Amino acid sequence: MSGLKLTALTLSHFRSHVGGNLALDGRPVAIFGPNGAGKTNILEAVSLFSPGRGLRRASAEEMTRRPEALGWKITGVLRSLHQAHEVEFRSENGAARQVRIGGKAASQLALGRIARVLWLIPSMDRLWIEGAEGRRRFLDRAVLSFIPGHAEATLTYEKAMRERNRLLKDQVRDAHWYGALESQMAEAGAMIHSNRLFALDQLRDAQAEAQTAFPTAELELTHAEADLPDTADALCATLAASRSRDLAAGRTLIGPHRADLIGTYAAKDVPASDCSTGEQKALLVSLILANARALARDFGAPPILLLDEVAAHLDASRRAALYDEICALGAQAFMTGTGPELFAELGDRAMHVEVTEESGVSRFEVQS
Repeated sequence: MSGLKLTALTLSHFRSHVGGNLALDGRPVAIFGPNGAGKTNILEAVSLFSPGRGLRRASAEEMTRRPEALGWKITGVLRSLHQAHEVEFRSENGAARQVRIGGKAASQLALGRIARVLWLIPSMDRLWIEGAEGRRRFLDRAVLSFIPGHAEATLTYEKAMRERNRLLKDQVRDAHWYGALESQMAEAGAMIHSNRLFALDQLRDAQAEAQTAFPTAELELTHAEADLPDTADALCATLAASRSRDLAAGRTLIGPHRADLIGTYAAKDVPASDCSTGEQKALLVSLILANARALARDFGAPPILLLDEVAAHLDASRRAALYDEICALGAQAFMTGTGPELFAELGDRAMHVEVTEESGVSRFEVQS
């Protein structure tokens, strides 16, 4: 089996699942069952195979099944570009999760060398009408799928900015205290900005090249204060020049942390924020598919897709079109819905897994 696929997944005391095993054959996986049965918990487990905090951004302690468990464990076999990797995650007594790849301890960032995972979850449906922070996070997840090192640049920038903001709040005016921090912010910030522009180009190209049933989203990266300098030296100089204004505000007012992603429904020339709920959902699906197509070219295989309650706001024709595009791409997609009828168009192109819950314990069983 080539490409990027999970061939086995085991959960132990993870969220609502006391235990469970899935043997996977690379086809998309349609997961159905009533609300609260534990479907999204399976998707969350798979999301941990990529760098970061997972699709819920939860702590390791929050993922532990309560009250009887002191920890949790997830294991899986990941086929990535003709190589098989045994991957294990575990947490004990609420401690940060540990990662092992091939039996050896590894960092979360190491997952970026072997896996690419994208997701679309219901909380993202309000992406275009809520604050810029969510749109930055959405864009940075796309960036991370192309450039795993983007996470390190983001952490470096945020750490240095927190220190600078502390100086600003304390009204420290001595320039010597700021120099090193601003240099770190500028180096990391210029890289973040460059990475974001690269990812946007990839998404634009993938949308332009594809024949798809989903609308094209024109994307623009903007900044709250002004155009962001595109070199580290220029950004460092801008930060230094902005100190007086930042001192008055008590925080840093310019940088990639002030960016926003603006989307437009291209065919109608309507801002995504003004589109209907169904159109906003279709634009999101379009971007996830574009990201997947671009990764198939860049990484050498399409990513694993996690589509939670994907049928919401999609009519039958759009739903069928989505399934056709996933299958044509060759991606292993884990999709959830309340009933098997939502996945009828997939037929035997997918595995069908039913999830049930009784007395707070989730169970899953392959139906086909």
